[in-house]
Amino acid sequence: MKRFALILAATAFVHAQTPPEPKSGSAEQEQLDLSKAIGEAGSSGVDYVRALERHLAKYPESKRRAEIEKALAKSAVDANDHTRILLYGEKVLKAEPQSDDLQLLDKVTRALLDSDDAESAARALGYAKRFGIQIEAMRPKASESHMSEGAWNDQLDQSKARVLVLEARATGNMSDSEGALKLARSSWDTSPNAESARETGKWLVKLNRNAEAVEYYADAFAMDDSRTTEADRARDRARLGDMYASLNGSEKGLGDAILLAYDRVSALKRTHLAALKLKDPNAGATELLDFTLPDAAGGAPVTLSSLKGKTVVIDFWATWCGPCKVQHPMIEEIKKHYEDSGGVVFLSVDSDSDRSLVTPFIKEMRWSGRIYFDAGVARLLNVSSIPTVIVLDKTGKISSRMIGFIPERFEDMLTQRIEETRAN
Repeated sequence: MKRFALILAATAFVHAQTPPEPKSGSAEQEQLDLSKAIGEAGSSGVDYVRALERHLAKYPESKRRAEIEKALAKSAVDANDHTRILLYGEKVLKAEPQSDDLQLLDKVTRALLDSDDAESAARALGYAKRFGIQIEAMRPKASESHMSEGAWNDQLDQSKARVLVLEARATGNMSDSEGALKLARSSWDTSPNAESARETGKWLVKLNRNAEAVEYYADAFAMDDSRTTEADRARDRARLGDMYASLNGSEKGLGDAILLAYDRVSALKRTHLAALKLKDPNAGATELLDFTLPDAAGGAPVTLSSLKGKTVVIDFWATWCGPCKVQHPMIEEIKKHYEDSGGVVFLSVDSDSDRSLVTPFIKEMRWSGRIYFDAGVARLLNVSSIPTVIVLDKTGKISSRMIGFIPERFEDMLTQRIEETRAN
């Protein structure tokens, strides 16, 4: 919201070079009125929305209508205002059929599904499918995310599972319970989560398959899902208790059913993680020493856990980084000093989004030595700028972090930090 206000204010400054009393209804007058309204709204989100809506009412033919409606849609999402999400969000999505605003697609779809009517469901289904197409289009962009391929695809699988839940709900609201159940189960198979378990249970109940539904509701309750709130868990518990008692006469034995559900979802998660690890050894990695860095030249990767007990110097660089070109040869000189020690390891880690640039760059610069690709390590270590050099101690903990580059002092500074780390 503030960024939009700043844009409008900057535009107002340019337009302010016009005569002090612009004609009523002119573009200049509209700009002045809009800038004044936003200024008076201050930091209040509610007043900001009202100011923009009043402006559109006063200038129904405004050439900035699309821009203002987009700002209103964003504000509605931030405020979780379902009425305005539908009012402005749909306008934005219709005006921008190729929009990759996944948050807006998700919010508009869910707002439409607040209603059970078929017409809203049909619109929701269309947006959910658009949502799904955008997610699949993102799969080739793993390196741009600075996440490991496994973590990236797992995140997209989770998003796809949420999309399938929305498609299931829309399909069911269009009186196709069997189709809804199929989609809900597909969501569960794609990435098991509490929401897909609830959705599957919901459509099993609609089809009078209550015994099967109880198992899915138990799975939802037993699932460790970060998106599940305490209110969600309370509802899961109440629904599960009511259904179990209805089928069995009481809640006796419900505890055992929940333990079985816990075992089921734990086994599913282990299987899911094992499948991801076949594609990416870094899938599920949460600690630094769990990571494996791929060799840029296609050689053997390096597993960071294998370096435990040594001092590790990690140089994060990129082909577009000017200082990196000067710094790299300096690191190579320091590296020569420790070649015979066996206790210090140097890792040169490229952070480019486009990995295809790396090989020709290395040839052009005539760099020798092995280069590794970042596979989520920079993200884990909160590397936010390039160049950054991190020194790890023998346990794999950060001993030193050097951000930026001071040419005349770099070699002495890095050598000193290596020695301090080795001494501890």
